[in-house]
Amino acid sequence: MICLLILEEMMIFIENNYRKILFSIPLVSFLLHYQVFKLDLVGFHVWRQTKTQTVIDNFYTEGVSIFDPKVNDYKYNERSRREEFPIMQWLFAKAYSLFGKSISVSRFMSFFVGLFSVFGFYYLLLTIFKNNKSIATLGAWCFNFSPVFYYYTLNPMPDNFALSCGIWSIALFFNYIHRHNLFTLIFSAVFLCLSTLSKLPFVLYGCIMGTYVLWMLKSDFKLNIGKCALISIVFAAVLMPAVLWYSWVMPTWKGNGIVNGIFESNMDFSEILDILYFNVVILLPKGLVGYCSFPFFMAGIFFMFKNRLAKTRLFPLFFVWTIAISLYFIFEINMIAKIHDYYLFPFLPILFIVVAYGLWQTLQIKNIVAGILTLLLLVLPVFASYYFVNRLWNIKSPGFNVDYYTNKNELRALVDDHDKVVIGSDKSGFILLYYVNKKGWTFYKSIDVEKFVEWKTSGAKYLYTDIRIDTIAKINEHLGEKIYDKGSVRVYKIADLEK
Repeated sequence: MICLLILEEMMIFIENNYRKILFSIPLVSFLLHYQVFKLDLVGFHVWRQTKTQTVIDNFYTEGVSIFDPKVNDYKYNERSRREEFPIMQWLFAKAYSLFGKSISVSRFMSFFVGLFSVFGFYYLLLTIFKNNKSIATLGAWCFNFSPVFYYYTLNPMPDNFALSCGIWSIALFFNYIHRHNLFTLIFSAVFLCLSTLSKLPFVLYGCIMGTYVLWMLKSDFKLNIGKCALISIVFAAVLMPAVLWYSWVMPTWKGNGIVNGIFESNMDFSEILDILYFNVVILLPKGLVGYCSFPFFMAGIFFMFKNRLAKTRLFPLFFVWTIAISLYFIFEINMIAKIHDYYLFPFLPILFIVVAYGLWQTLQIKNIVAGILTLLLLVLPVFASYYFVNRLWNIKSPGFNVDYYTNKNELRALVDDHDKVVIGSDKSGFILLYYVNKKGWTFYKSIDVEKFVEWKTSGAKYLYTDIRIDTIAKINEHLGEKIYDKGSVRVYKIADLEK
Protein backbone atom coordinates (compact mmCIF):
# COMPACT_ATOMS: atom_id res chain seq x y z
CA MET A 1 0.00 0.00 0.00
CA ILE A 2 2.81 2.38 0.91
CA CYS A 3 4.58 1.52 -2.33
CA LEU A 4 1.51 2.40 -4.36
CA LEU A 5 1.21 5.71 -2.54
CA ILE A 6 4.84 6.49 -3.38
CA LEU A 7 4.16 5.69 -7.03
CA GLU A 8 1.08 7.91 -7.07
CA GLU A 9 3.07 10.73 -5.49
CA MET A 10 5.68 10.31 -8.19
CA MET A 11 2.99 10.62 -10.88
CA ILE A 12 1.60 13.74 -9.22
CA PHE A 13 5.10 15.22 -8.97
CA ILE A 14 5.69 14.70 -12.70
CA GLU A 15 2.33 16.27 -13.54
CA ASN A 16 2.86 19.28 -11.28
CA ASN A 17 6.48 19.85 -12.22
CA TYR A 18 6.47 19.06 -15.93
CA ARG A 19 7.79 22.54 -16.76
CA LYS A 20 10.80 22.07 -14.47
CA ILE A 21 11.52 18.66 -15.97
CA LEU A 22 11.06 19.94 -19.53
CA PHE A 23 13.30 22.95 -19.06
CA SER A 24 15.91 20.89 -17.27
CA ILE A 25 16.59 19.13 -20.59
CA PRO A 26 18.59 22.04 -22.10
CA LEU A 27 20.53 22.47 -18.86
CA VAL A 28 21.37 18.78 -18.46
CA SER A 29 22.27 18.44 -22.13
CA PHE A 30 24.47 21.55 -21.99
CA LEU A 31 26.36 20.29 -18.93
CA LEU A 32 26.88 16.85 -20.46
CA HIS A 33 28.17 18.39 -23.71
CA TYR A 34 30.14 21.16 -22.02
CA GLN A 35 33.62 19.88 -22.92
CA VAL A 36 32.60 19.29 -26.55
CA PHE A 37 31.64 22.87 -27.41
CA LYS A 38 35.27 23.96 -27.62
CA LEU A 39 36.51 20.94 -29.62
CA ASP A 40 37.26 21.15 -33.31
CA LEU A 41 35.53 18.59 -35.53
CA VAL A 42 36.47 15.03 -34.64
CA GLY A 43 34.84 11.67 -34.23
CA PHE A 44 32.35 9.52 -36.05
CA HIS A 45 31.45 10.88 -39.50
CA VAL A 46 33.95 13.72 -39.28
CA TRP A 47 33.91 13.47 -43.10
CA ARG A 48 30.32 14.74 -43.23
CA GLN A 49 30.93 17.29 -40.47
CA THR A 50 33.91 18.93 -42.19
CA LYS A 51 32.05 18.94 -45.49
CA THR A 52 29.23 20.94 -43.88
CA GLN A 53 31.56 23.19 -41.92
CA THR A 54 33.57 24.01 -45.04
CA VAL A 55 30.42 25.33 -46.72
CA ILE A 56 29.61 27.39 -43.61
CA ASP A 57 33.11 28.87 -43.53
CA ASN A 58 33.03 29.75 -47.23
CA PHE A 59 29.63 31.42 -46.95
CA TYR A 60 31.16 33.66 -44.30
CA THR A 61 34.62 34.33 -45.77
CA GLU A 62 33.66 34.55 -49.45
CA GLY A 63 30.16 36.00 -49.14
CA VAL A 64 28.85 33.77 -51.92
CA SER A 65 25.17 33.34 -52.78
CA ILE A 66 23.10 30.80 -50.88
CA PHE A 67 22.55 29.15 -54.27
CA ASP A 68 26.29 28.59 -54.70
CA PRO A 69 27.64 26.62 -51.72
CA LYS A 70 31.38 26.15 -52.06
CA VAL A 71 33.77 23.54 -50.72
CA ASN A 72 37.58 23.69 -50.68
CA ASP A 73 38.36 21.04 -53.29
CA TYR A 74 38.93 22.27 -56.83
CA LYS A 75 37.91 18.94 -58.31
CA TYR A 76 34.39 20.37 -58.25
CA ASN A 77 33.63 22.95 -60.93
CA GLU A 78 34.37 26.36 -59.37
CA ARG A 79 34.31 24.50 -56.03
CA SER A 80 30.49 24.52 -56.16
CA ARG A 81 28.81 21.51 -54.55
CA ARG A 82 25.03 21.65 -54.80
CA GLU A 83 23.26 18.85 -52.95
CA GLU A 84 20.77 19.73 -50.19
CA PHE A 85 19.73 23.38 -50.14
CA PRO A 86 22.24 24.92 -47.69
CA ILE A 87 19.78 26.93 -45.58
CA MET A 88 21.31 25.67 -42.31
CA GLN A 89 24.85 26.37 -43.48
CA TRP A 90 23.87 29.87 -44.58
CA LEU A 91 22.18 30.63 -41.25
CA PHE A 92 25.22 29.40 -39.33
CA ALA A 93 27.41 31.70 -41.42
CA LYS A 94 25.11 34.59 -40.51
CA ALA A 95 25.71 33.73 -36.86
CA TYR A 96 29.43 34.17 -37.55
CA SER A 97 28.67 37.75 -38.55
CA LEU A 98 27.33 38.32 -35.04
CA PHE A 99 29.68 36.24 -32.90
CA GLY A 100 32.79 35.77 -35.05
CA LYS A 101 34.13 32.77 -36.92
CA SER A 102 34.58 29.89 -34.49
CA ILE A 103 33.80 26.18 -34.44
CA SER A 104 32.19 26.80 -31.04
CA VAL A 105 29.60 29.00 -32.75
CA SER A 106 28.74 26.14 -35.11
CA ARG A 107 28.46 23.75 -32.19
CA PHE A 108 26.22 26.12 -30.25
CA MET A 109 24.02 26.66 -33.29
CA SER A 110 23.77 22.89 -33.76
CA PHE A 111 22.87 22.56 -30.09
CA PHE A 112 20.05 25.09 -30.44
CA VAL A 113 18.75 23.25 -33.52
CA GLY A 114 18.73 20.09 -31.40
CA LEU A 115 16.79 21.81 -28.62
CA PHE A 116 14.30 23.03 -31.22
CA SER A 117 13.80 19.36 -32.14
CA VAL A 118 13.26 18.38 -28.51
CA PHE A 119 10.67 21.07 -27.87
CA GLY A 120 9.05 20.31 -31.21
CA PHE A 121 8.77 16.68 -30.17
CA TYR A 122 7.23 17.76 -26.85
CA TYR A 123 4.64 19.77 -28.77
CA LEU A 124 4.01 16.84 -31.11
CA LEU A 125 3.35 14.48 -28.18
CA LEU A 126 1.19 17.10 -26.52
CA THR A 127 -0.97 17.24 -29.65
CA ILE A 128 -1.15 13.48 -30.16
CA PHE A 129 -1.85 12.56 -26.54
CA LYS A 130 -4.58 15.14 -25.95
CA ASN A 131 -2.59 17.72 -24.00
CA ASN A 132 -1.10 15.16 -21.57
CA LYS A 133 1.85 17.22 -20.37
CA SER A 134 3.39 14.39 -18.36
CA ILE A 135 3.70 11.96 -21.26
CA ALA A 136 4.91 14.77 -23.55
CA THR A 137 7.60 15.79 -21.06
CA LEU A 138 8.85 12.27 -20.41
CA GLY A 139 8.79 11.48 -24.12
CA ALA A 140 10.86 14.60 -24.89
CA TRP A 141 13.32 13.59 -22.17
CA CYS A 142 13.79 10.12 -23.72
CA PHE A 143 14.07 11.59 -27.21
CA ASN A 144 16.87 13.91 -26.12
CA PHE A 145 18.91 10.93 -24.97
CA SER A 146 18.62 8.88 -28.13
CA PRO A 147 22.34 8.07 -28.59
CA VAL A 148 22.45 9.15 -32.24
CA PHE A 149 20.49 12.33 -31.54
CA TYR A 150 22.62 13.14 -28.48
CA TYR A 151 25.80 12.71 -30.53
CA TYR A 152 24.85 14.55 -33.69
CA THR A 153 23.09 17.40 -31.93
CA LEU A 154 26.47 19.07 -31.38
CA ASN A 155 27.85 18.35 -34.83
CA PRO A 156 27.14 20.71 -37.75
CA MET A 157 25.11 18.55 -40.12
CA PRO A 158 22.03 19.47 -42.20
CA ASP A 159 20.29 16.30 -41.03
CA ASN A 160 19.80 17.99 -37.63
CA PHE A 161 18.04 20.95 -39.20
CA ALA A 162 15.91 18.73 -41.45
CA LEU A 163 14.82 16.60 -38.48
CA SER A 164 13.92 19.64 -36.42
CA CYS A 165 11.81 21.23 -39.16
CA GLY A 166 10.23 17.86 -39.96
CA ILE A 167 9.12 17.36 -36.37
CA TRP A 168 7.57 20.82 -36.20
CA SER A 169 5.80 20.26 -39.51
CA ILE A 170 4.11 17.12 -38.21
CA ALA A 171 3.34 18.66 -34.82
CA LEU A 172 1.67 21.69 -36.42
CA PHE A 173 -0.28 19.51 -38.84
CA PHE A 174 -1.71 17.42 -36.01
CA ASN A 175 -2.60 20.65 -34.29
CA TYR A 176 -4.35 21.76 -37.47
CA ILE A 177 -6.34 18.51 -37.52
CA HIS A 178 -7.75 19.38 -34.10
CA ARG A 179 -8.20 23.16 -34.50
CA HIS A 180 -8.39 23.85 -38.28
CA ASN A 181 -6.36 27.05 -38.07
CA LEU A 182 -5.16 28.25 -41.48
CA PHE A 183 -1.93 29.81 -40.19
CA THR A 184 -1.05 26.55 -38.42
CA LEU A 185 -1.52 24.73 -41.74
CA ILE A 186 0.68 27.23 -43.59
CA PHE A 187 3.47 27.00 -41.02
CA SER A 188 3.27 23.20 -41.15
CA ALA A 189 3.84 23.40 -44.90
CA VAL A 190 6.70 25.91 -44.47
CA PHE A 191 8.49 23.62 -42.02
CA LEU A 192 8.00 20.63 -44.32
CA CYS A 193 9.50 22.65 -47.18
CA LEU A 194 12.52 23.66 -45.05
CA SER A 195 12.95 20.07 -43.90
CA THR A 196 12.83 18.75 -47.48
CA LEU A 197 15.18 21.44 -48.75
CA SER A 198 17.67 20.56 -46.01
CA LYS A 199 17.45 16.80 -46.64
CA LEU A 200 15.36 15.30 -49.43
CA PRO A 201 14.15 12.09 -47.63
CA PHE A 202 12.12 14.22 -45.22
CA VAL A 203 9.66 14.90 -48.03
CA LEU A 204 8.23 11.52 -47.00
CA TYR A 205 6.74 13.23 -43.95
CA GLY A 206 4.27 14.68 -46.43
CA CYS A 207 2.63 11.25 -46.64
CA ILE A 208 0.91 12.12 -43.35
CA MET A 209 -0.83 15.05 -44.98
CA GLY A 210 -1.60 13.05 -48.11
CA THR A 211 -3.08 10.17 -46.11
CA TYR A 212 -5.22 12.57 -44.09
CA VAL A 213 -6.61 14.14 -47.28
CA LEU A 214 -7.46 10.74 -48.77
CA TRP A 215 -8.99 9.55 -45.51
CA MET A 216 -11.17 12.67 -45.28
CA LEU A 217 -12.34 12.32 -48.87
CA LYS A 218 -13.20 8.69 -48.32
CA SER A 219 -15.16 9.38 -45.13
CA ASP A 220 -17.32 12.16 -46.62
CA PHE A 221 -16.31 13.48 -50.05
CA LYS A 222 -18.87 16.28 -50.37
CA LEU A 223 -18.40 17.60 -46.86
CA ASN A 224 -14.58 17.53 -46.90
CA ILE A 225 -13.71 18.40 -50.51
CA GLY A 226 -13.17 22.09 -49.70
CA LYS A 227 -10.97 21.42 -46.70
CA CYS A 228 -8.93 18.81 -48.58
CA ALA A 229 -8.49 21.16 -51.55
CA LEU A 230 -7.17 23.85 -49.18
CA ILE A 231 -4.64 21.47 -47.62
CA SER A 232 -3.51 20.27 -51.04
CA ILE A 233 -3.14 23.78 -52.46
CA VAL A 234 -1.22 25.09 -49.44
CA PHE A 235 1.28 22.23 -49.40
CA ALA A 236 1.69 22.16 -53.19
CA ALA A 237 2.38 25.90 -53.28
CA VAL A 238 4.70 26.04 -50.28
CA LEU A 239 6.69 22.97 -51.35
CA MET A 240 7.38 24.45 -54.79
CA PRO A 241 10.82 25.89 -53.81
CA ALA A 242 11.95 22.37 -52.85
CA VAL A 243 10.64 21.00 -56.15
CA LEU A 244 12.48 23.70 -58.11
CA TRP A 245 15.75 23.25 -56.19
CA TYR A 246 15.97 19.49 -56.62
CA SER A 247 14.82 19.68 -60.23
CA TRP A 248 17.81 21.95 -60.83
CA VAL A 249 20.52 20.15 -58.87
CA MET A 250 19.66 16.45 -59.08
CA PRO A 251 20.70 16.10 -62.75
CA THR A 252 24.21 17.09 -61.62
CA TRP A 253 24.43 14.24 -59.09
CA LYS A 254 26.29 11.90 -61.42
CA GLY A 255 27.73 8.86 -59.68
CA ASN A 256 25.73 9.58 -56.52
CA GLY A 257 24.42 6.24 -55.26
CA ILE A 258 21.64 7.95 -53.32
CA VAL A 259 19.70 8.71 -56.51
CA ASN A 260 19.29 5.13 -57.71
CA GLY A 261 19.58 3.46 -54.32
CA ILE A 262 19.42 -0.31 -54.19
CA PHE A 263 18.83 -0.47 -57.95
CA GLU A 264 22.43 0.59 -58.48
CA SER A 265 23.78 -1.85 -55.93
CA ASN A 266 25.70 -5.04 -56.61
CA MET A 267 24.91 -6.46 -53.18
CA ASP A 268 23.63 -10.01 -53.01
CA PHE A 269 20.71 -11.09 -50.84
CA SER A 270 22.91 -12.28 -47.98
CA GLU A 271 24.58 -8.84 -47.73
CA ILE A 272 21.18 -7.15 -47.63
CA LEU A 273 20.04 -9.49 -44.85
CA ASP A 274 23.24 -8.77 -42.93
CA ILE A 275 22.63 -5.01 -43.13
CA LEU A 276 18.97 -5.49 -42.12
CA TYR A 277 20.06 -7.56 -39.13
CA PHE A 278 22.58 -4.96 -38.04
CA ASN A 279 20.19 -2.01 -38.29
CA VAL A 280 17.16 -3.73 -36.72
CA VAL A 281 18.78 -5.96 -34.10
CA ILE A 282 21.85 -3.92 -33.16
CA LEU A 283 21.51 -0.27 -34.18
CA LEU A 284 17.81 0.13 -33.30
CA PRO A 285 18.15 -0.71 -29.58
CA LYS A 286 21.72 0.53 -29.17
CA GLY A 287 21.93 3.67 -31.28
CA LEU A 288 18.52 4.94 -32.37
CA VAL A 289 16.38 4.28 -29.30
CA GLY A 290 19.05 3.47 -26.74
CA TYR A 291 19.13 0.55 -24.34
CA CYS A 292 17.44 2.51 -21.56
CA SER A 293 14.44 3.52 -23.69
CA PHE A 294 14.19 0.25 -25.58
CA PRO A 295 12.08 -1.49 -22.87
CA PHE A 296 9.55 1.35 -23.24
CA PHE A 297 9.64 0.90 -27.01
CA MET A 298 8.81 -2.78 -26.67
CA ALA A 299 6.12 -1.95 -24.09
CA GLY A 300 4.70 0.60 -26.51
CA ILE A 301 4.35 -2.03 -29.25
CA PHE A 302 2.73 -4.43 -26.77
CA PHE A 303 0.21 -1.88 -25.54
CA MET A 304 -0.56 -0.73 -29.08
CA PHE A 305 -1.88 -4.21 -29.81
CA LYS A 306 -3.42 -4.70 -26.37
CA ASN A 307 -5.34 -1.42 -26.53
CA ARG A 308 -6.22 -1.88 -30.21
CA LEU A 309 -4.82 1.44 -31.35
CA ALA A 310 -5.22 0.30 -34.95
CA LYS A 311 -8.90 1.18 -34.62
CA THR A 312 -8.28 4.76 -33.56
CA ARG A 313 -8.93 7.69 -35.88
CA LEU A 314 -5.32 8.80 -36.42
CA PHE A 315 -3.70 5.36 -36.67
CA PRO A 316 -3.71 5.28 -40.52
CA LEU A 317 -1.53 8.41 -40.54
CA PHE A 318 1.11 6.78 -38.34
CA PHE A 319 0.89 3.50 -40.24
CA VAL A 320 1.47 5.08 -43.66
CA TRP A 321 4.20 7.29 -42.22
CA THR A 322 6.03 4.21 -40.89
CA ILE A 323 5.63 2.32 -44.15
CA ALA A 324 6.92 5.27 -46.21
CA ILE A 325 10.06 5.66 -44.09
CA SER A 326 10.64 1.90 -44.11
CA LEU A 327 10.46 1.85 -47.91
CA TYR A 328 13.00 4.68 -47.97
CA PHE A 329 15.27 2.58 -45.77
CA ILE A 330 14.99 -0.40 -48.14
CA PHE A 331 15.60 1.82 -51.17
CA GLU A 332 18.76 3.34 -49.66
CA ILE A 333 19.94 0.23 -47.82
CA ASN A 334 23.12 0.01 -49.88
CA MET A 335 24.02 3.60 -48.93
CA ILE A 336 22.96 3.33 -45.29
CA ALA A 337 24.76 0.00 -44.84
CA LYS A 338 26.19 -0.31 -41.32
CA ILE A 339 27.68 3.16 -41.09
CA HIS A 340 25.30 5.97 -42.07
CA ASP A 341 23.20 6.04 -38.92
CA TYR A 342 22.24 9.69 -39.47
CA TYR A 343 20.40 8.59 -42.64
CA LEU A 344 17.92 7.03 -40.20
CA PHE A 345 16.96 10.36 -38.59
CA PRO A 346 13.50 10.23 -40.29
CA PHE A 347 12.68 7.25 -38.05
CA LEU A 348 13.36 9.03 -34.74
CA PRO A 349 9.98 10.76 -34.17
CA ILE A 350 7.89 7.66 -34.88
CA LEU A 351 10.17 5.49 -32.72
CA PHE A 352 9.93 7.84 -29.76
CA ILE A 353 6.18 8.27 -30.09
CA VAL A 354 6.06 4.52 -29.40
CA VAL A 355 8.58 4.96 -26.57
CA ALA A 356 6.48 7.70 -24.97
CA TYR A 357 3.30 5.64 -25.22
CA GLY A 358 5.01 2.58 -23.73
CA LEU A 359 6.50 4.65 -20.92
CA TRP A 360 3.16 6.13 -20.01
CA GLN A 361 1.36 2.79 -20.11
CA THR A 362 4.07 1.28 -17.90
CA LEU A 363 3.49 3.98 -15.31
CA GLN A 364 -0.23 3.18 -15.32
CA ILE A 365 0.43 -0.35 -14.09
CA LYS A 366 0.49 0.97 -10.51
CA ASN A 367 3.23 -1.43 -9.56
CA ILE A 368 6.14 -0.25 -7.45
CA VAL A 369 8.58 -2.46 -9.35
CA ALA A 370 7.47 -0.94 -12.64
CA GLY A 371 7.67 2.53 -11.09
CA ILE A 372 11.19 2.12 -9.73
CA LEU A 373 12.38 0.50 -12.96
CA THR A 374 10.89 3.37 -14.94
CA LEU A 375 12.64 5.97 -12.81
CA LEU A 376 15.91 4.09 -13.14
CA LEU A 377 15.60 3.86 -16.92
CA LEU A 378 14.86 7.61 -17.10
CA VAL A 379 17.92 8.56 -15.07
CA LEU A 380 20.45 6.10 -16.55
CA PRO A 381 20.61 7.75 -20.02
CA VAL A 382 22.23 10.81 -18.44
CA PHE A 383 25.18 8.72 -17.24
CA ALA A 384 25.23 6.49 -20.32
CA SER A 385 25.44 9.53 -22.61
CA TYR A 386 28.31 11.05 -20.65
CA TYR A 387 30.37 7.90 -20.22
CA PHE A 388 29.74 6.19 -23.56
CA VAL A 389 28.59 8.65 -26.24
CA ASN A 390 30.99 11.42 -25.18
CA ARG A 391 33.85 9.04 -25.96
CA LEU A 392 33.10 9.48 -29.66
CA TRP A 393 34.63 12.98 -29.48
CA ASN A 394 38.12 11.55 -29.09
CA ILE A 395 40.93 13.96 -29.98
CA LYS A 396 43.49 11.14 -29.74
CA SER A 397 41.63 9.18 -32.41
CA PRO A 398 39.77 11.89 -34.34
CA GLY A 399 38.82 9.82 -37.39
CA PHE A 400 41.82 10.91 -39.49
CA ASN A 401 45.58 11.29 -39.06
CA VAL A 402 45.87 12.77 -35.56
CA ASP A 403 48.97 14.77 -36.55
CA TYR A 404 46.78 17.07 -38.63
CA TYR A 405 44.62 17.71 -35.56
CA THR A 406 47.47 18.13 -33.08
CA ASN A 407 49.44 20.50 -35.30
CA LYS A 408 46.52 22.22 -37.02
CA ASN A 409 47.50 25.75 -35.95
CA GLU A 410 51.04 25.36 -37.27
CA LEU A 411 49.80 23.83 -40.52
CA ARG A 412 47.23 26.58 -41.01
CA ALA A 413 49.76 29.36 -40.39
CA LEU A 414 52.48 27.77 -42.48
CA VAL A 415 51.45 29.33 -45.80
CA ASP A 416 49.04 32.02 -46.92
CA ASP A 417 45.37 30.98 -46.93
CA HIS A 418 45.06 32.08 -50.55
CA ASP A 419 47.79 29.69 -51.72
CA LYS A 420 46.48 26.58 -53.43
CA VAL A 421 47.74 23.27 -52.06
CA VAL A 422 47.79 19.56 -52.78
CA ILE A 423 47.09 17.50 -49.67
CA GLY A 424 46.70 13.88 -48.63
CA SER A 425 46.18 11.17 -47.91
CA ASP A 426 42.47 11.98 -47.63
CA LYS A 427 39.71 9.80 -49.04
CA SER A 428 37.01 12.30 -48.08
CA GLY A 429 38.31 15.31 -49.98
CA PHE A 430 37.11 17.54 -47.12
CA ILE A 431 38.80 16.72 -43.81
CA LEU A 432 42.41 17.75 -44.44
CA LEU A 433 41.63 20.84 -46.51
CA TYR A 434 39.40 21.94 -43.63
CA TYR A 435 42.13 21.30 -41.07
CA VAL A 436 44.81 23.29 -42.91
CA ASN A 437 42.20 25.88 -43.94
CA LYS A 438 43.28 25.90 -47.57
CA LYS A 439 41.82 25.44 -51.04
CA GLY A 440 43.27 22.93 -53.43
CA TRP A 441 43.24 19.28 -54.43
CA THR A 442 43.30 16.04 -52.45
CA PHE A 443 44.70 12.59 -53.10
CA TYR A 444 44.29 9.23 -51.43
CA LYS A 445 47.14 6.76 -50.85
CA SER A 446 49.07 7.80 -53.95
CA ILE A 447 49.25 10.59 -56.53
CA ASP A 448 48.80 10.19 -60.24
CA VAL A 449 51.77 12.05 -61.74
CA GLU A 450 49.74 13.49 -64.60
CA LYS A 451 47.17 14.84 -62.15
CA PHE A 452 49.92 16.33 -59.99
CA VAL A 453 51.35 18.18 -62.99
CA GLU A 454 47.84 19.33 -63.90
CA TRP A 455 47.32 20.67 -60.36
CA LYS A 456 50.70 22.38 -60.47
CA THR A 457 49.76 24.00 -63.76
CA SER A 458 46.44 25.12 -62.19
CA GLY A 459 48.30 26.98 -59.46
CA ALA A 460 49.14 24.53 -56.66
CA LYS A 461 52.05 25.98 -54.66
CA TYR A 462 52.50 23.56 -51.75
CA LEU A 463 52.25 19.84 -51.06
CA TYR A 464 51.03 18.60 -47.65
CA THR A 465 51.56 14.86 -47.28
CA ASP A 466 51.56 12.18 -44.62
CA ILE A 467 52.74 9.41 -46.97
CA ARG A 468 56.11 8.99 -48.67
CA ILE A 469 55.12 10.12 -52.15
CA ASP A 470 58.13 12.45 -52.20
CA THR A 471 60.30 9.40 -52.81
CA ILE A 472 58.66 8.88 -56.19
CA ALA A 473 61.13 10.29 -58.71
CA LYS A 474 58.54 11.72 -61.08
CA ILE A 475 56.86 13.54 -58.18
CA ASN A 476 60.10 14.57 -56.47
CA GLU A 477 61.32 16.44 -59.52
CA HIS A 478 58.38 18.82 -59.12
CA LEU A 479 59.12 19.51 -55.45
CA GLY A 480 61.18 22.33 -54.02
CA GLU A 481 62.18 23.13 -50.45
CA LYS A 482 60.77 21.14 -47.54
CA ILE A 483 59.33 23.75 -45.16
CA TYR A 484 57.75 21.52 -42.52
CA ASP A 485 58.50 18.09 -41.06
CA LYS A 486 56.78 17.07 -37.88
CA GLY A 487 55.26 13.76 -36.93
CA SER A 488 54.01 12.08 -40.07
CA VAL A 489 53.30 15.33 -41.95
CA ARG A 490 55.68 17.03 -44.35
CA VAL A 491 55.12 20.16 -46.40
CA TYR A 492 57.01 21.04 -49.58
CA LYS A 493 57.04 23.98 -51.87
CA ILE A 494 56.08 22.95 -55.36
CA ALA A 495 58.72 23.96 -57.83
CA ASP A 496 58.02 26.83 -60.21
CA LEU A 497 56.16 25.90 -63.36
CA GLU A 498 59.12 26.50 -65.67
CA LYS A 499 61.18 24.01 -63.69
